[in-house]
Amino acid sequence: MKEVQDHWFRKAKEDGYRARSAYKLLAIDERFRILKRGMRVLDAGAAPGSWTQVASKIVGERGEIVSVDLKPIDPRGLPKNVRLMCGDLRQISLADFGGYFDVILSDMAPDTTGVPMADAAISVRLCHALLDLSKEVLKVGGDLAMKVFEGGEYLELLARAKNIFCEAQGYKPTSSRAESVEMFIVCSGYKGRKFDQATTTTRVKPPPGPGWKSGG
Repeated sequence: MKEVQDHWFRKAKEDGYRARSAYKLLAIDERFRILKRGMRVLDAGAAPGSWTQVASKIVGERGEIVSVDLKPIDPRGLPKNVRLMCGDLRQISLADFGGYFDVILSDMAPDTTGVPMADAAISVRLCHALLDLSKEVLKVGGDLAMKVFEGGEYLELLARAKNIFCEAQGYKPTSSRAESVEMFIVCSGYKGRKFDQATTTTRVKPPPGPGWKSGG
């Protein structure tokens, strides 16, 4: 397994990506084609910036990537169509973002506790917060791709995503570790906030404090 992971690490260095996670987004987009030229994309939890690198190339000069993280992202080498923001997603308004997005990307993960069930539950809560964010900043018809740790609440999260989007399914790229519980839920065709019919009573509360660590 270490040899496989070293392959992706070496490949990222060779291809000029900041992290091996770039290949996860490349695989997602190859499978689902959620990114297109001219799109406006929110990269949530973007540090160190590999997903931003991938997305900025695909959307091109007429597109825009707004990359947000709790810690500063190094701007060196990033193209002009990238806008960097340092802050908490829960405290940034639509006006601050500069308008609606065609796509939301998230490779964020919770600060892990070492207890798999607890980590999975927090991860799901973080994804519910992203679904809530979609209702505020995503265009109708837009797409969302977000990382989640599989666990007991995963199916409920997937069901809620299917209510809000025309399609939603789990996907695990080959560059993900085989033993990892990480999964990506890829959603297409945002229906609008009136279609959110989730029944869980805990879905809208994001993790307390910073709540996540960077992903892409």
